[in-house]
Amino acid sequence: MKAKQRWVWSVLGVVVLCGWAVGLVQPKGVHAGKEPYKVGAVFAITGTASFLGEPEKKTAEMIRDEINSQGGINGHPLELIIYDDESDATKSALAVKKLIKTDQVPVIIGPTQSDASLAVVPIVEEAQVPLISCAASYKIVEPVAERRWVFKVAGSDKHVVGKMYDYMKAKGISKIGIMTASTGFGASGREELLRLAPEYGITVLADERYGPKDTDLTAQLTKMREAKVEAIVNWSVGPTQVLAVKGWRDLRMENIPLYQSHGFGSRKNLELAGNAAEGVLLPLARVNVGPLLPDTHPQKKVIMAYTEAYEKKYNEPVSSFGGHAWDALHLAVAALKAVGPDPAKIRDFLENTQGFVGQHGIFNFSPQDHNGLSKDDLEMVVVKNGDWALAPW
Repeated sequence: MKAKQRWVWSVLGVVVLCGWAVGLVQPKGVHAGKEPYKVGAVFAITGTASFLGEPEKKTAEMIRDEINSQGGINGHPLELIIYDDESDATKSALAVKKLIKTDQVPVIIGPTQSDASLAVVPIVEEAQVPLISCAASYKIVEPVAERRWVFKVAGSDKHVVGKMYDYMKAKGISKIGIMTASTGFGASGREELLRLAPEYGITVLADERYGPKDTDLTAQLTKMREAKVEAIVNWSVGPTQVLAVKGWRDLRMENIPLYQSHGFGSRKNLELAGNAAEGVLLPLARVNVGPLLPDTHPQKKVIMAYTEAYEKKYNEPVSSFGGHAWDALHLAVAALKAVGPDPAKIRDFLENTQGFVGQHGIFNFSPQDHNGLSKDDLEMVVVKNGDWALAPW
């Protein structure tokens, strides 16, 4: 009897495998013979920014699997073509060229970093293929007249600075010092910190820069104290943002609040900084604080669904950066579903998208705004007991 059962199951297995091969058995809703819809992706999966790009890759792959298990996009399987730029802007440009010329994708998500995104802007503009960047610099999408094919989902540095300055004003802080990395991300943040300071009644008393591979920020922090600033803003990604926190703590400067950019939005930074990060303040997207949001918040449902799925699949917490990939890929999929794999139609669809509820806010794109977010899409967060907490106003 058992031998007969084994034979029946073996036969059924062969039938199913053959069915897959000839297209008789498909995930629900996926139609045999329909061409896959391609989406290209470039992330910093390895290199110095790997802690940003790795969750982006994992998130994109998870979404691809979810969509295909649910029938694809109007019956078309979603084919995700991912390249690793190794945290190198030059390699990012090569990857984008390959996606356009060889893979012939109709839309690209990424790159991870501002430098890389700025490097690929002229490539996608010339090829007229829409790009949804996952990086922060406002220069990626401005001026819009010269960025017709470029969109981005990370909150712009001007929004982060605006939120930060609002909070400082509420706390009676008006004299600050800024420390920025000599990278595209750091330079863009520095420009906005200096440009917006007068508008918010903030005076910048110290303005220090450092290299992205520097290993000691004591000199910059000491100058902040000598300038008698009321708060310090550090703007970087990677090891230097943890270095700033540890130096601030080692120099016993806790009486001068330390603010970080949104680049600090990964719990891996909290692990690396340890107790030194207690009390650090920063504006963050709500994807990082989903459980702390009221149930009535319009983003709560999508944030918690993503958080639970990601943490169950990968056994690690979500971050701002995985949220970038979630927003970028879902926007691309929404466009493919609405207009198909036509780059020009995808561009037009994205530019007119309103009320898209994502991980980083509620996006309202327009011909004048290819980011679609504002400072109201951010929360002020403080590090408390090794985790994020909503900062009291």
